[in-house]
Amino acid sequence: MEPRETDIYYMRMALAEAEKGRGFTNPNPMVGAVIVKDGVIISKGYHHRCGEGHAEVEAFRAAGDADVTGATIYVTLEPCSHYGKTPPCADLIVRKQVGRVVVAAMDPNPLVAGRGVEKIRAAGIEVTTGVLEDESIRLNEIFMKYIVDKEPFVLYKSAMSLDGKTAAPNGESQWISCEESRHEVHELRHQYMAIMVGSETVLKDDPMLTCRIPGGKDPIRIVCDSRLRIPLECKLVQTAREIPLIVACSDTASMKKMSALQEAGVQVIPLECEGDHIDLRQLIQQLGTSGIDSILLEGGATLAYSAFESGIVDKVQFYVAPMLIGGSNSRTSLGGSGIAHLADAFGLKDMQVRQSGRDICITAYVRK
Repeated sequence: MEPRETDIYYMRMALAEAEKGRGFTNPNPMVGAVIVKDGVIISKGYHHRCGEGHAEVEAFRAAGDADVTGATIYVTLEPCSHYGKTPPCADLIVRKQVGRVVVAAMDPNPLVAGRGVEKIRAAGIEVTTGVLEDESIRLNEIFMKYIVDKEPFVLYKSAMSLDGKTAAPNGESQWISCEESRHEVHELRHQYMAIMVGSETVLKDDPMLTCRIPGGKDPIRIVCDSRLRIPLECKLVQTAREIPLIVACSDTASMKKMSALQEAGVQVIPLECEGDHIDLRQLIQQLGTSGIDSILLEGGATLAYSAFESGIVDKVQFYVAPMLIGGSNSRTSLGGSGIAHLADAFGLKDMQVRQSGRDICITAYVRK
């Protein structure tokens, strides 16, 4: 293979390693590393979870007593140059006397932002950057937004029929999507730090909003409930001490109900409201300040439209089932007042389509 092809080959391997940490590294990025010498793979490593060794540390540890002097290390994200919960990886790379470092994407973290590469180059080690950069950035889209904006990355998920309905005219919606698609949704609940719904979803379905895949972690549950209508007896409140629950409400809501929820272990966030609509922009900023880096939005049509209207949604994921429901009053993904002119529609870009069981899964990014 040509040198460029060789770099791509090993970087794809490093990206596959990074993927193994999905859902466990938040708010850290997923990072993978591969050490190669004389065309032979010495070791691989990835960042397992926040607070544990970074990918470079794991790769060198896996190398054991092998001589890595002059080797090439492929890393999906720029090696860190600062002391955090672990020492700088750039220092470790220099100390190991590798001959070359190949980096996919630069780290936008202000504490790194090119300093890691500068430190390695200053030690006389060759550094190549930008190999499969787009793939690395897409892999860490949550981290890339949160580390710069300090606001969570928001994914809106919906399941619908081919004619755009999310429920039958009588409200029945289980199950529009197939089993494979529902499994993917639980994987999303594992990957995203929090899940958000509106009060109508709680009142109608009394959900748990947990992750039901082996080894998966439950997301922080967030309910937008301006008037605090959710009952103290609902499953979310009853399990609030075991699985965190945040309820965002109007600052004019019942103080008695706020106190009762807090006594049950619920974190209540009072916010300014316009009518029954919570200021989602203000909420998202508060959630980001509290350390929440990502939100899976599974709310109903009203909350979903408000989320798009407030500009907090970054990405959409629609599961389209091979069925037709009809009904002029059947629910759709977005409610609200709707846009007045097509020119004002919420634009999407970078759309991708794939099969998910019998369904079609469509993902796209929101044009800001």
